[in-house]
Amino acid sequence: MEQQRLFLTIGLFFLLYLAYDAWQIEFGPKPEQVVQTQAVNNPEQATTADVPMGADTTTRPSTVPSSVPSVASAPQAKALTQAQRIKVETDVLRLEIDSQGGDVRIVDLVKYPKSNKDDTEAFRIMSDAEKDLFIAQSGFAAKRQANDGTVIAAPNHTTIYKAEKTEYKLADGKDSVKVNLSWTSPDNVEFVKTFEFKRGSYEITVTHQVKNNSKNTWRGNLYQQLQRKDYEDENQSSFIYTYTGGVLYSPDEKYQKIDFSDMSDEDFKRDVKNGWAAIIQHYFLAAWVPPVDSQQSYYSRDLGNSRYALGMKAKNEVQVASGSNTLFNNTLYVGPKIQQDLEKIAPGLELTVDYGVLTFIAKPIFWLMTKIHNFVGNWGWTIILLTILIKLVFYKLSEASYKSMANMRKVQPRLMALKERFGDDRQKMNQAMMKMYKEEKINPLGGCLPILVQIPVFIALYWVLLESVELRQADWILWFTDLSAKDPYFVLPLIMGVSMFIQQKLNPAPMDPMQAKIMGALPWVFTVFFAFFPSGLVLYWVVNNILSIAQQWYITKVVIKA
Repeated sequence: MEQQRLFLTIGLFFLLYLAYDAWQIEFGPKPEQVVQTQAVNNPEQATTADVPMGADTTTRPSTVPSSVPSVASAPQAKALTQAQRIKVETDVLRLEIDSQGGDVRIVDLVKYPKSNKDDTEAFRIMSDAEKDLFIAQSGFAAKRQANDGTVIAAPNHTTIYKAEKTEYKLADGKDSVKVNLSWTSPDNVEFVKTFEFKRGSYEITVTHQVKNNSKNTWRGNLYQQLQRKDYEDENQSSFIYTYTGGVLYSPDEKYQKIDFSDMSDEDFKRDVKNGWAAIIQHYFLAAWVPPVDSQQSYYSRDLGNSRYALGMKAKNEVQVASGSNTLFNNTLYVGPKIQQDLEKIAPGLELTVDYGVLTFIAKPIFWLMTKIHNFVGNWGWTIILLTILIKLVFYKLSEASYKSMANMRKVQPRLMALKERFGDDRQKMNQAMMKMYKEEKINPLGGCLPILVQIPVFIALYWVLLESVELRQADWILWFTDLSAKDPYFVLPLIMGVSMFIQQKLNPAPMDPMQAKIMGALPWVFTVFFAFFPSGLVLYWVVNNILSIAQQWYITKVVIKA
């Protein structure tokens, strides 16, 4: 097959791949889910629809008042209320905790500017503003006394805690800073919620201490959840799709997406040991990671007003005897998708850097990229060197392809003669072509198969360049100050289009006039298409095209004629 078909083949493969991916998201197998109604927690607190259920994880019994809203008739979520704000600043985080529930309400990533044009404004991943709500919550699900049915008092995310201070900052020379919030129940059970922040880390250790000063045994289940509104990221390109939504990991099911439409359709429920839950977006994520070997009941809920909750509740209740105390520890990660950091926190957490089905190819490519970057210190030159290495790896396949195409060029006049001879009699023409191929020892698929082998690598590299937060706002040279953004002057897309045009001229034109017109239009179609791609992706394609032109010239002019 002619070399021009390379771009048509790759383009078609991309479209089929993206169509399959979109079909899987929309119509593929859904996670096993159970529609489950919401029970009211601690009646002494606000009875909002987003408070997790108590100990009973089965469907709500019929004795529960019918006025309790269910997900089937999605409630209209109440606007978040505020109490006292506690501000915390470390070397990598700037955040605000609300004393109502001890919610993490605002998180700014100070090492990641919102825009490379103004590095003074940090990227805000979490916010309690209605338009882009994204917060982290934790507390205790209510229990009832077995003897009289009274509710055992416990703080949830509607409880007003008492704060020791309203401002905390990681001091010079210190490795961590702690924030303590406290609440005491009417029967004198003391709860202390502690956030620990460490230098250089996006991990937040969240500890709940229960000090039972009452006469009775305290019982409870800890829960933690993420709330997020399904809103459009203003920085997300409409030409590039990246997943935003819920993710659950379990040792059995591995990495599983639970998007907002799934949450809207029905509640999710699953018991998992050694798992985690997260809500991810392009380059960043927030995740709750429970202790190792803890059994958790994971859930999702539609809270109304395009707000959704994804979280977990300890499956087994903890009993704290009178006069004793117990600690509950969990990890909250809020930050960038840095793979080497994520894989240290929990198994599979690095999979939130979503390379799709070609992860097994993409991960080695990313590893190689990081090694190159450690050497050259610039992601633009890293992409160029990586492209050169990939071309070297596939040199023999490309050589076979170009040799086959050179042989096809030699017989092109004879093919045109056969077409004129047999006209519209395709059967006789194909028979004559196969006979000629056999006589000339030409494999008509020789120019195509080596290319098909390389396509999975191209797609894997596409996802590596698209998903890697390391390329966000990474500069190269001249006006290329953000390889994750489009080329503002469209120079790279134009060079890419010209290189495609030159490649076409180096190969025989298709015999079919319609196909020839399509192939002739491809360079300009791809130029427009790539004009809105991240410049790092276009840079790879430009270098690949230039190397392909040089390689083809060398093989056809030197290797074959030698």
